[in-house]
Amino acid sequence: MLKPVAAFALSSGLVLVACGGGGAPIDAPGPGGSSGSSGSSGSSSGTVYSTEQKQGIATYYDATGASAWNCGFDVRAGSPDVTALNFPEYAKTNACGACMLVSGPKGSVTVRVVDSCPGCEEHHLDLSEEAFAKIAEKKDGRVPITYQSVACEVSGSLSYRFKEGSSKWWTAIQVRNHRLPITKVEYKKDGAFVPMQRSDYNYFIEAEGVGDQPNGLTLRVTAVDGQTVEETIGAVRDGEVVSGSAQFR
Repeated sequence: MLKPVAAFALSSGLVLVACGGGGAPIDAPGPGGSSGSSGSSGSSSGTVYSTEQKQGIATYYDATGASAWNCGFDVRAGSPDVTALNFPEYAKTNACGACMLVSGPKGSVTVRVVDSCPGCEEHHLDLSEEAFAKIAEKKDGRVPITYQSVACEVSGSLSYRFKEGSSKWWTAIQVRNHRLPITKVEYKKDGAFVPMQRSDYNYFIEAEGVGDQPNGLTLRVTAVDGQTVEETIGAVRDGEVVSGSAQFR
């Protein structure tokens, strides 16, 4: 069930920078691994997200040639309009899944944040080659841009991926297909919602596991603008993707 909670309240030569895809989120530790309890919490304190138009620069990299995207999303050649984001705005995976409207000398493109770029300064977006070609000539390599956060155009409901190794004793969940960045995921236990910790590979983790959920696992997911989705997604499933039934506005 979709529950709007709050109004929108947000903060305000050839150069090929191959910084995206440097991590290995798909192979990050499972039960007992140190990454399960590290990284940012379920709160939005580190999120840099603004609908205000900003000035910046863009370069490009081979996004579909990466072994993994830092946000933990599947590397998909069929959806090339993506970007790696500088560390300040990436904000410890808080920006993962956000969409940005980027305008350059040649045109505009909407990209989704799937990667981090450790070598990029603030306001630097390292676009996929395909996305860069829509805003500038590839031979230019590095161009001035304007960009701003926008809601992603997605079809259908949220979906939830259980990381390999997930069980009632150790549970890791990633939210996918969201219109807005996710700031918090909670699960219901004994009638109350318990926050899960956000890892540095973009999964929300309960290190002790969610325990027995005889009526199905109920989640409450909060977007950057305060909207929440609350729904029951059934049993914990090792390495599987489960479709939800609701979406943010």
